[in-house]
Amino acid sequence: MSLPLKTVERILREAGAVRVSRSASQELAAFLERFVSKLSKEAFEIAEHSGRKTVTDSDILLARKRLQKI
Repeated sequence: MSLPLKTVERILREAGAVRVSRSASQELAAFLERFVSKLSKEAFEIAEHSGRKTVTDSDILLARKRLQKI
């Protein structure tokens, strides 16, 4: 997975940044990719434990709660 740097730059600008360096966008993109990967794996494990192949919004919410405890 690779987030477009323009999208990451837009997120930073919406948060209030006036100027964004390429390295800042790259660093945030790398962090977000790692976080989304962990969240996705956790959500998949929850769905699998429930006997489902489909990940639902409830799985994502529960995975988010579990990851906050770490």
